[in-house]
Amino acid sequence: MVVAAPRSLDDFLALAYPFEALTDPDGGYVVRFPDLPGCITQIETLDELAGAAEEARSLWIETEIELGRDIPLPSQAEEYSGKFNVRLPRALHRSLAEAARRNGVSLNHYVSDLLARGDAQARIEQQLRELTGAVARLGRTE
Repeated sequence: MVVAAPRSLDDFLALAYPFEALTDPDGGYVVRFPDLPGCITQIETLDELAGAAEEARSLWIETEIELGRDIPLPSQAEEYSGKFNVRLPRALHRSLAEAARRNGVSLNHYVSDLLARGDAQARIEQQLRELTGAVARLGRTE
């Protein structure tokens, strides 16, 4: 995590932080800022997105500054080719190729699917850690 040198509230508020809007299974949406741990809000409709996201981001930054905490800088979007090389043990390569064949898909498709599922699980686990931290911080401020 890259942490910024001390700057003013206005400097941080002027930065563009990426956010995600995820469908909530119980209805509405969850808005989350991946670069700002625990900065999450909920909305009912997408019409509320811009205002709610800005309010959550601003309040999070203001609170962290008031508490004297470091504020991460926004992540930068990178371009990816969608291709990289990986060296595997031969036994794992064979196991993956056989599983792909049994599933009637290419090895590339099979491995991509496994990686996507693992990445999704890792993201969910990270979100749970962030929510746990946010709840713990709320308990300390009350």
